[in-house]
Amino acid sequence: MIVVTGAGGQLGRLVIENLKQHVPADQIVAGARSPEKVADLGVEVREADYDRPETLKTALDGADKVLLISGNEVGSRVPQHTAVVEAATQAGVSLLAYTSAPKADTSPLILAPEHKATEEVVRASGLPYTILRNNWYIENFERAIRQAAQTGVYLGSAGEGLVAGTTRADYAAGAAAVLTGEGHENRVYELGGDVAFTYADLAAAIATVTGKDVTYTDVAPEEHQSALLAAGVPEAMAGFVVALDANTRDGLLAETTGELSRLLGRPTTPLAEGVRAILA
Repeated sequence: MIVVTGAGGQLGRLVIENLKQHVPADQIVAGARSPEKVADLGVEVREADYDRPETLKTALDGADKVLLISGNEVGSRVPQHTAVVEAATQAGVSLLAYTSAPKADTSPLILAPEHKATEEVVRASGLPYTILRNNWYIENFERAIRQAAQTGVYLGSAGEGLVAGTTRADYAAGAAAVLTGEGHENRVYELGGDVAFTYADLAAAIATVTGKDVTYTDVAPEEHQSALLAAGVPEAMAGFVVALDANTRDGLLAETTGELSRLLGRPTTPLAEGVRAILA
């Protein structure tokens, strides 16, 4: 039996749908904080609340493999993830997979510290593990992509920094391949798109999809933050976006390894196709 925690999120739902293409639905469990949100997935649903460890023990009961999808509550993720790892240890699973961040154990990426700490907890558990270090999701740019499609300007402060990103669906398919395949124990995969892109490339893709002129305008971080605040972006989120652009400018998301396309057995989704899906 395969249990996917965080199944109510966008990535989790896609992983479940991919798993159903490889194994019978009665061998899949969707673990979610709000079970009613995943009742439509056509698999067994169990409550799995990262903040309530007692639900995790029940959710993982009888599990053979578990996918721990990282939580989205920055600052709370290490204890949340630790609770899942402890439940997986009690269940004696044969594989624990975890969605991490690029080079989480060595990178100064703003997102890395909680992922690094979780990876350490996973390794210390003694369970066979697979670390899925997902690069950026194209969908994370959705707000900026939609705005650029309307205004003709993609504003950022990443310079010519590269992003080896791809679609959320590609990462979900990669996770499903690991959960249903063989030989992935105690492996760390650096996953991302086959072709890294700059924000200028992203603007060009938006132009291709919309048929309108769209250009990338690179500004100083302070100007970028001011523009985000003026557009109504909350201060904490604006600060995060600017910090991430700085990380991008420094090349922290640039590496293309080909590991995701090898897991998929096909190329990753082209940038323009990912943008088209967002704007559809």
